[in-house]
Amino acid sequence: MPGQTKQTASADQHGADQNGAVSQRVAGYLREAILSGEIVPGERIRQEDVAARFGTSRLPVREALRILEAEGLTEHHMHKGARVPRLDRHEVDVIYQMRERLEPLALAESLPHLREDDLRRLEEIQARIEDDADIAEFLALDREFHLLTYAGCPIDQLSSMVVRMWNTTQHYRRTFMNLTGPSRRWVVNAEHRLILDAVERRDAVDAERYLSGHIRRTRIELSRHPEAFEGPSA
Repeated sequence: MPGQTKQTASADQHGADQNGAVSQRVAGYLREAILSGEIVPGERIRQEDVAARFGTSRLPVREALRILEAEGLTEHHMHKGARVPRLDRHEVDVIYQMRERLEPLALAESLPHLREDDLRRLEEIQARIEDDADIAEFLALDREFHLLTYAGCPIDQLSSMVVRMWNTTQHYRRTFMNLTGPSRRWVVNAEHRLILDAVERRDAVDAERYLSGHIRRTRIELSRHPEAFEGPSA
């Protein structure tokens, strides 16, 4: 009957909405666990364990994993399930070279669209970084600083590629910071200040040059630490 058909469709939609909401919660939990290092490269993500944690079926977990795979945070292997990607030294070097080329472009595209509120927030973030934040806080603030400078980029394909590259190299930035400690933090601060000055002046040429050098220096310094790519979590 027509009434029953409408009720069935409404119930189906309600169920889909609920599964979608659960998928987003699962994706948020796993995203934070991966970016924070709680789940490390090479580690498998067992759907049944995640489903049990959230008291749900595997369906929203599978959808969450598809979301994270699109973000570069997980990968799926036939007969092995999902895991966090593990990159070798050369792969990380190539991704950093990609960042050297693409992020300056994203920054140049973003500059005309950044608001005064964005600039004030960038100043606040950098001030907190300079207050000797611990490594976990530094990584979160550093990510927020750079991604905010790209927030005005109107090209979705470019923005999504940049975020994906940040996601896939997060573990190696953390390992690098743990290896070098606070001794090189002053370089990061100086480079951030140069980038911020160019952003505030809306000078795309300077901003691109400073950012490219900032990423290149990190790539070169990281390549000098092969131990960052060794062990079960590298």
